[in-house]
Amino acid sequence: MPAAELCDRPVTVEQVWGRARMAELRDRLASQAGPCEMLALLEDELMRRLRETAGLGLVRRTSGVIAAATGAVAIGDLGAAAGVSSTHLAQRFKELIGVTPKRLARTYRFAAAVNAIDPTGPVDWVDLAGRAGYFDQAHFGHEFRAFTGLTPTRYVELRRRFLREHSGHALDVGLLPAV
Repeated sequence: MPAAELCDRPVTVEQVWGRARMAELRDRLASQAGPCEMLALLEDELMRRLRETAGLGLVRRTSGVIAAATGAVAIGDLGAAAGVSSTHLAQRFKELIGVTPKRLARTYRFAAAVNAIDPTGPVDWVDLAGRAGYFDQAHFGHEFRAFTGLTPTRYVELRRRFLREHSGHALDVGLLPAV
């Protein structure tokens, strides 16, 4: 089943792999001596299915490039660098991970921007947007609203309020691990 069909909706493993395959796997799991053996069997099954996935190497390599650049990549250049058309690359991504390379890059870029926000001090939105790879502050604001439903300013207001009300929480900037 293409991953794009699974995007934004809950499904069971049976719906993805089929009833007969799940019945067979259930029987194999039931015959195992204990939980460790069951987990090993399940891991083997998942790894086997990954090895059999056409185009997985292409998607892994390309998504690695996107991750390394924290999403600040020219999407049109990704297909050329991989030796495939942009259309083929987008189809493989949608089939295997459910989103296009562009959507994945947008997600990485947005996450990098949000992680760069220090809610304890003033925020230079123009600088932050530029460092995160956005063309301008308006582009950044549009993406921010698309991902969160909030303006960047409102997000910082809410985050500051949360930190005041939940001092010492893991989301407190001083307690977050370095990324």
